[in-house]
Amino acid sequence: MVKILVSGGEGRFAKELKKIKSKYKFIFRNKRQLNILSTKSLINNFNKFKPDYFLHLAGLSRPMSIHDKMINKSIDLNIIGTSNLVKVCNDFNKKLIFFSTSYVYPGKKGNYRETDALLPWNNYGWSKLGAEAAVQMYKNSLIIRACMTEKPFIHKFAFSNVKSNFIFHEEFAKIFLKLIRKKGVINIGGKTQTIFEFVKKYNNNVKKIKSKGELPFKMDMNLKKMRNLSKS
Repeated sequence: MVKILVSGGEGRFAKELKKIKSKYKFIFRNKRQLNILSTKSLINNFNKFKPDYFLHLAGLSRPMSIHDKMINKSIDLNIIGTSNLVKVCNDFNKKLIFFSTSYVYPGKKGNYRETDALLPWNNYGWSKLGAEAAVQMYKNSLIIRACMTEKPFIHKFAFSNVKSNFIFHEEFAKIFLKLIRKKGVINIGGKTQTIFEFVKKYNNNVKKIKSKGELPFKMDMNLKKMRNLSKS
């Protein structure tokens, strides 16, 4: 059985992953048990659990404003922590799976392929792209550019003029498990639609609003690669 050591083991996505029966053995570690800013902590965990893969879910995400207000923290947790992991995975010759974000794309034309040019539109995206740069150097890796959210949708409002690929964590996890042995970069998300169209199916009380620059209008990704590899 393939053993997968997981950082961010108490995070939102990790909680959904724990619910799914899988042929893989996941070893979930929280930030007290595994500190991505400590090379010693990483090495100790690798020596203790002897994983085949490392799934990197730890990091700093929302609120998005924290990446503007606390740049040092954003850099530490998303860029330096990931870089530490790349080095340790390289030393142990273990595969690294990194969760990036659709926010690394510019959000101006939509239908972004994995090979399209990247230009983040906020600091969160830049922090993830900085992490990606390190992971890209290590070829025994898989980068997932994700677009997902928890269920129920936590906001009272949803943008009706912003196209995206939102999918709930539970459905995302099922797709991810089909792709876990792949390498390279893969976009993962759901149907291209506005955020309001996505949320309205599950919450009739959500209010429709329009983005005035809070989010780019065309954030959607091309998912052809995801669909093709999921069948193989």
